[in-house]
Amino acid sequence: MKRLISLTIALLMIVISSNTVSGQEILRPVMNSYALEIGTSHLTDTYLSPLKYKGQTYAFGYDRMQAMKFNPDRWVMSLRVELGVDKTNNPAKNATIWGAGIAARWGMIYKLPVSQCPVKFAIGGSTGINLGALYTTRNGNNPVAAKASWTVNLTGMATLTTRLGRLPIIFCYRPTLPVTGVFFSQGYGELYYEIYLGNHKNLTHAAWFGNYFNLDNLVTADLRFGATSLRIGYHNTILSTSANHLVTRMATHSFTFGVSGEWIGFDSRRGLSNPTRIISAIY
Repeated sequence: MKRLISLTIALLMIVISSNTVSGQEILRPVMNSYALEIGTSHLTDTYLSPLKYKGQTYAFGYDRMQAMKFNPDRWVMSLRVELGVDKTNNPAKNATIWGAGIAARWGMIYKLPVSQCPVKFAIGGSTGINLGALYTTRNGNNPVAAKASWTVNLTGMATLTTRLGRLPIIFCYRPTLPVTGVFFSQGYGELYYEIYLGNHKNLTHAAWFGNYFNLDNLVTADLRFGATSLRIGYHNTILSTSANHLVTRMATHSFTFGVSGEWIGFDSRRGLSNPTRIISAIY
């Protein structure tokens, strides 16, 4: 056991030292972005209605990315938080389903060492929660369908840094796909009052591709006008769940626009050492 512990510590020291240059200070800028989204939403939830509803989706998204301290050349931390609201109508336009939710994901990705390719790739994993609800003004007994899930996801990133004339542009594609987890689903026709009274059977379900599919695609372009960039892009989500004889299908297509930028934190009293190396999270 002592040999195993010593070997593990030695390997960690080798990994850390291999990514540290003696006498060189490494700065890891924080990439932050704030974006608004507007687009279309397509919804079917058989707990509320068998019909397909169409309408609008609105969202606010926050992203934070930073190279990890233990291996900044290869590992990147990623955090995304999103608040969304949907308003959809049935084909006759006489009933509305409102949707609201919050989603948060945290993960780490590994930059693949492909030096000759202009497109940089990274792959990793994340964990996230989704909380929300659907509400219809038409139903009397069952007007609300609660939504909740915790998942472990595969995630990746592909980036391309180029120029449009003299303007630097960073294109980025970030897909996320859950592989396992748990999600909530009430029974067909089950009232929430029944759950309140103690009927807790079959409310949580193990998530896998057969009953819980939630693909998230985010494509962005950062136009770098200086320290702050203009972010434009496209965001697509596809959700499909099936449990307790209930089916939910939801897809959104959104245009996203906002601002992004990298911020460096250091002790101004001490200043910067010479030489100093800056490692970006995405390029």
